[in-house]
Formats: sequence, C-alpha cells, structure tokens
Amino acid sequence: MLDEVQRTPKIFSYLQTLADKDNRPGMFILTGSQNFLLHENISQTLAGRTAILKLLPFSLNELKDTAFFYNNYEDYIFTGFYPRIYDKKISPRDWYLNYIQTYVERDLRLIKNISNLGTFQNFLKMCASRIGQLLNLSSLANDCGITHNTAKSWISILESSFVLFLLRPHHKNFNKRLVKTPKLYFYDTGLACSLLGIEKRDQISSHYLRGGLFESFIISELIKYRYNRGLAANYYFWRDKLGREIDCITENAGKLTPVEIKSGKTPLVEYFKDISYWNKLSKNKPSNSYVVFGGNTPQKRSPGNLVPWNRLSVLSKII
Repeated sequence: MLDEVQRTPKIFSYLQTLADKDNRPGMFILTGSQNFLLHENISQTLAGRTAILKLLPFSLNELKDTAFFYNNYEDYIFTGFYPRIYDKKISPRDWYLNYIQTYVERDLRLIKNISNLGTFQNFLKMCASRIGQLLNLSSLANDCGITHNTAKSWISILESSFVLFLLRPHHKNFNKRLVKTPKLYFYDTGLACSLLGIEKRDQISSHYLRGGLFESFIISELIKYRYNRGLAANYYFWRDKLGREIDCITENAGKLTPVEIKSGKTPLVEYFKDISYWNKLSKNKPSNSYVVFGGNTPQKRSPGNLVPWNRLSVLSKII
C-alpha cells in the first residue's frame, strides 16, 4: 500500500511491469491526496489495470454512531467532515486556515504554476461567496481581476482537487426555456465557512448564504453515498428562465426523482411549489417527490415527502 504516490511518478512504470508480470488483481493499493496528478500518472502507465475509487471526507452516516453525531445541521456545516478535525479534536476555525494555506502553497504548486497565490486565495473566497449559485465565470473573473480563461482554468483545478463541484442542469427538455449554466458547490462546507469568514457555528443561522451552505451540505452527502459504493454521481438540477427550480434531480435507469432542499426547520406547504410545477411537466408522481429540510420529523403530504436532514441515508437508498 503506497501513499502519496503522485510525488514519485517514476514508480508507476515499475508497478506496470510488476502488474503485467504477476497478473494478480489487488497487488497494490495506491493512494494520493492530489487527484489531478495521481490520475494523470495512472492514465499514462496503468490504464486498464486499475479500479479508481474516490474517497471524500466523512459522511453523516459514518459519524452517526460516534460522539460526533449532532442534533443540529449547523454543527456539521461549520465543522465540516475532514477526519483530522474529529480524530485530533482540532478547532475547525484553526484547522481550515492551515489547510487552505497548505493547499495553496504545496499542492497547488504541483499542479499548475500560479504566480500570484494571493489572487488565487481571493478567487477561492469569491467561489465560496457564490456557493449554491449559478456559475458566472465573467463575473467571477472581474471580481478577482483575472481573465475569463484563467477563471475557467482555476475552476477546473478546484474541481480536480475535490475542493468544489459543479452541478450540471438536467438535459431533459420538459421546457425549452431552461437555464444551461451549472451551479457551484463545495464538497466540504467547513472549508466554505472558513473562506466566508464564519468563525462560530451560531453565525450560520443568520448568514445570507445559509441556504446555499445547506444545499451544498445535502448534495455533497448524496454524492458521498454514491462514491462510497463505487458509483458515479447521477445528480443534476433543473431551472427555467422564470426562476422555477428543482435543487436536485436524480436519474436512475431513466427514472427521474426531484429533491428540493430547504434549510428551514419548520415544514411549509410552499416547499413543494416548484416540485408540483415540475411534476405536471414531467408526469412524475408526488409519491416520488422529496423535500429535504432542516427539521427532524419526516412527513408524508399530498404533494410529496418531507425528509429530515438527519435521515438522508434513507433517502439515498431510495433514489
């Protein structure tokens, strides 16, 4: 078992020789924190000889039987899910500041020669300020004083580093006037909180990006459920030009399931407004419609099902 193998690229040719000679599956487990460089080396020398698994930080399900299973989702959004925070009981505020510095100064230099690291750090913060929003590369570039192509390149770097992900719009054309721009989310909300300058868990409930942080938290948990089972993420969103939107749509063997995400802790009928509209377009049944919300009590209602945030694993198995 070899860790951080991307730092010794010459070893891949050697491993290729051994793998071809012995022809036994599972001879080596290769791990690395820098996905871009790891994948580049594997594709060059070990293509067709590997199974690639993506391991994200802890999931809610992995923490449910530990002392770190909290009653409020704000605790998870603020703390994030990086293992070392829980293992060493480190303050999230301290850990993420060091992580950002380490990522920018060490890992980033391995991927791309970025001359102005201060500008890139500002770019990271600007991305966090757009969490849960449609990605506007021109606006992002202008706010950071960089070109459109540079912003596009840096987004790609952050994607390959599993810092953020872009949720693509669903292609099914129930309505021709659809938004075709992806939405921006972070895999770990603790990192996003640090970049946003959130220093206490209590600041989240009144923060203007509370809804975006909650969406990012829920969608990243759904992605973890798939990745942890060796499956590709099959999640999208839907939005028309009038702003009617479904936060998350799953596609499984052609079956579409809408999931709305609401940070409010009190269930409201309005939560199903856009789902009901989408159901009319798609002929989807209310029984196959879900709203994940910030409360703790599941409910079945005529327009769909209310799922508490802390029962997300149940929903993951269904959709």
